[in-house]
Amino acid sequence: MRRTTAFGAAGTLITGSLIAGAIMAPVASADARRSGTSAEARQRTGAEARGVALAAQRAAKAGIDWQACPADWGLDKAIKCGWVTVPLDYAKPNGKKIKLAVDRIGSTGTKEERQGALLYNPGGPGASGLRFPNRVVTKAKLWEKTAKAYDFVGFEPRGVGHSAPISCVDPQEFVKAPKLDPVPDSEADKSAQRKLAAEYAAGCAERSGEMLPHMTTPNTARDLDVIRAALGEKKLNFLGVSYGTYLGAVYGTLFPSHVRRMVVDSVVNPSKEKIWYEANLDQDVAFEIRLKDWMKWVAKYDATFHLGDTAGKVAGNWDKLRAAAKKEPLGGVVGPAELIAYFQSAPYYDSAWVEIATNFSKYVAGDAKPLIEAASPDLSDTAGNIASENGNAVYTAVECADAKWPTSWKKWDRDNTRIHRDNPFMTWSNAWMNLPCATWKSKQHEPVEVKSGKGLPPVLIAQATRDAATPYEGAVELHKRFKGSRLITEKDAGSHGITNLVNPCLNDRVEAYLLTGKLDSKDVTCAPHATPKP
Repeated sequence: MRRTTAFGAAGTLITGSLIAGAIMAPVASADARRSGTSAEARQRTGAEARGVALAAQRAAKAGIDWQACPADWGLDKAIKCGWVTVPLDYAKPNGKKIKLAVDRIGSTGTKEERQGALLYNPGGPGASGLRFPNRVVTKAKLWEKTAKAYDFVGFEPRGVGHSAPISCVDPQEFVKAPKLDPVPDSEADKSAQRKLAAEYAAGCAERSGEMLPHMTTPNTARDLDVIRAALGEKKLNFLGVSYGTYLGAVYGTLFPSHVRRMVVDSVVNPSKEKIWYEANLDQDVAFEIRLKDWMKWVAKYDATFHLGDTAGKVAGNWDKLRAAAKKEPLGGVVGPAELIAYFQSAPYYDSAWVEIATNFSKYVAGDAKPLIEAASPDLSDTAGNIASENGNAVYTAVECADAKWPTSWKKWDRDNTRIHRDNPFMTWSNAWMNLPCATWKSKQHEPVEVKSGKGLPPVLIAQATRDAATPYEGAVELHKRFKGSRLITEKDAGSHGITNLVNPCLNDRVEAYLLTGKLDSKDVTCAPHATPKP
């Protein structure tokens, strides 16, 4: 689940950091049972199930016309690209259509070794999966045997990238800095942020209103099934990371008999009560815990970084840095909001630990340039800024559409004030990021009740215990809901997205499952992967 930072003076945000016979009639009734209780809800979901069956049948017949990828997509020549057509509204499959961008690299093994296509979603919501086939191009060791068995297939979900992209604000305005300090000093500060959040919601409606009612995880799951059919696959092999795990959970609920193998890594809590307001509050606590883990690591290497030989001293230097940026933005552009956006990569990914500590250390030693450059927006990178704004728009649209959010400011204020007292790093930043959902102009749906259905095979779940973006409890919850699933726990680790990190205890089991379907007879706990060294 991708996190972003606070609203800024211009009312924008900056980014911080898943055949024949496609679907038959029984899916319609199962879809309806799980997605609502009212007669209207049952009627609509039944229509959507029939719509996705029809769309999948059409896609299976049409297939995908694989061609060289457009040069400006930045993909290797060995990767081929194509399009899959889906209905904007599955209840109206003969109505408006949109096209989804997909790419593929063929399996590297023999014809006998090939097991089909492996589809990937990296999270967000709002992230593109088109880089996934690059793991084959670069001959990534962790995926070498899996690449012999599977075509690696990436796609851009609806609204993302080249797939009918949505937008909420001008991208160049979106990245401008400095933003307002997310932590309010007064009621006036809160009022200013509330105004910006409402303006952002209005901008989404103005720029992308036609798409917004249909920007839901269940619709993306339906898209995934249409892509499966277009690929000529009778069943889906899927790897989902972060938000991709929620996409996988919803797909497994709506289409249980269409799943062949599914790996979910760093799991969003699928409980209806958590999607999405409570899930974001849980993040605030988890980010604080993982930030302290990083500070302990920095203190361990004080001889290198000179930021303090205890986590408390490192935290003191962080407080000084934040205060200095609040008083006068570093380089005129890096205020507290930009610092949070940059530093939050440390709780997210161990791979960011050294770089952030190094730039922080240089700043304290008197060389501010590396930190300022790393935390500043690049207004010349128009393509990157368009992608960032688009990703943020999709994140907001999906989370706002998936569930009904509190509309009472008193509740938001009370909850975030309480959590901020002990977890000040991300809490208010996260609150302002999600506040557009309180004034969302489009329909907000009921989340799917995630659970096992007839035909769902065992699912492999991978999770680190100290993950900040998707706290460990989410993996436990999905494990309970998906009968026969297996949970691999990476104990005392916290990097987000662990299946792409070197840890043989985990890697060997993921590989064995994808190649043979084999799972351990019981859940497994692995020692943590190696932490970075400066």
